Amino acid sequence: MSFELRDHTADVGVAATGDDLEDVFAAVADGLAAASCDAIPAENGERFSVAVAAESREALLFDYLDELIYLRDVRAELPVDHRVERIDRADDEWRLEGSARGIPLDAIDAREIKAVTYSEMRLEDVGDGWESYVVFDV
Repeated sequence: MSFELRDHTADVGVAATGDDLEDVFAAVADGLAAASCDAIPAENGERFSVAVAAESREALLFDYLDELIYLRDVRAELPVDHRVERIDRADDEWRLEGSARGIPLDAIDAREIKAVTYSEMRLEDVGDGWESYVVFDV
């Protein structure tokens, strides 16, 4: 599981890979955290649960990242060290269960990521794993 930050006109892109869908979602979320902050404290912050549901895999990725941005604002914590324990589909709904560690915003020098976008979003099974590309509005 890995990610790479990429410059994007007035925005930032995150290209991520993972062995499975859970890994690639967590890698994109880690990329969001890295785009938000240059240095993440290793031992600060408590873990909290994250759960989202959506009508498609791509919508699930969007809603997951949007929820992390929302939780950052509501909790005044930057979600880091993302773990996606489960992604599944039941009926016509995709669901994600995971967790993150919340770093208090006053403990770091964070940049504001305003929103996740559908612009150029890609989520693809490449045979030996998954790849994703997501653009964030800064």
